[in-house]
Amino acid sequence: MRLLRFFLGLALGAPLLSACENAPASRAETMVNLTSVQSGPHIQAQELEGAIARQPRNASLYARRAAFRLDAGQVPAALQDINQALDLDDAPGEFYFTKARALRAQNRLQATLEAAQEASRRGFSSPELNLLVGETHLAARHYQDAIDQLDRTLQQEPDHAAALFYKGVAYQALTDTAQALQYLRASIARDPRQPETLHQLAFLSNAYRLPAEAVVYTRRGLKLAPAYGLLWYDHGRQFELQNQPDSALRCYGKAILLDTTLYRADYRLALAAFRQRQYAVAIPHLQRAVRRAPRLPEARQMLAESYESLGRNADALAQYRLLVAENPGNRHWTFKVWKAGEKARQLRNDTLFRRRAVEPIAPLVQRFKPSAID
Repeated sequence: MRLLRFFLGLALGAPLLSACENAPASRAETMVNLTSVQSGPHIQAQELEGAIARQPRNASLYARRAAFRLDAGQVPAALQDINQALDLDDAPGEFYFTKARALRAQNRLQATLEAAQEASRRGFSSPELNLLVGETHLAARHYQDAIDQLDRTLQQEPDHAAALFYKGVAYQALTDTAQALQYLRASIARDPRQPETLHQLAFLSNAYRLPAEAVVYTRRGLKLAPAYGLLWYDHGRQFELQNQPDSALRCYGKAILLDTTLYRADYRLALAAFRQRQYAVAIPHLQRAVRRAPRLPEARQMLAESYESLGRNADALAQYRLLVAENPGNRHWTFKVWKAGEKARQLRNDTLFRRRAVEPIAPLVQRFKPSAID
């Protein structure tokens, strides 16, 4: 979605850029105190408020403010404005395109496609509309539909870097790696400053055991976006593939600090700790990893065995039971459930039902009894 916003913003800003390039030399020499200048979509939206107050029935004013608010990240307000514009005038297809953008920002995929279709039906046509529809199909995992729409964008603009990027991602999802690399490389050639594209290229290079290629992309990406956790993970992975584990672990740790959702980095850190029998270190990484990706290979097994190794039998039992549920009929996990259950029960019996130690008592006083006389 970052790339989509970037390229749509670029399209809106292109007329301003060309106007600056064509400015007379005398104007270019004029010095302006930039600290006193207020600009940007948020300010532009505010400047429209007076016009709307004077012309409350002007649909175009609401639509323009919706576009500015959308660029400023004020999505609910933008959607309210564009709906107001459509209430006043439902003819312009461009209004529906703006509504589709707002709905996509809220991740309402089906509603986005419906608004985009209405924009097209009412005569609105642009590469950005096809790009939006293609990206939305991609988010919905309709990969062939996404490719078809992105092809329409590329027919209109063959060098559209965002369309090439999304098409590469679609082919990656379809496991067509050759096509994915082709389109991702074409995208980065046309726009070399996109960290997300560099991440995808690095990820694929690592996946196919090409760390020498991956490091080229990660270094470029980290210069552009040093706080991008995914690129730190990719960088660590190429170190691991080149048998430099200490450097790899440092990169994985950096990735987690920047983005706690990177379960693959947690998994790699846990795997290294588990192999060194540092179970207490491995557990928090494994907990986060299985929370994000419950079916991550061997992660739950390592978590269960780490608990068991530390004597946390009740926690181990809970994980073994989940493994049985995920692998019904597996005798190994069934045995582990029984074994961990026995240990947990023994511990519970020892702690809750242990008999109190017998305290020494004084001997009973022996009363004198005269012996019987025969």
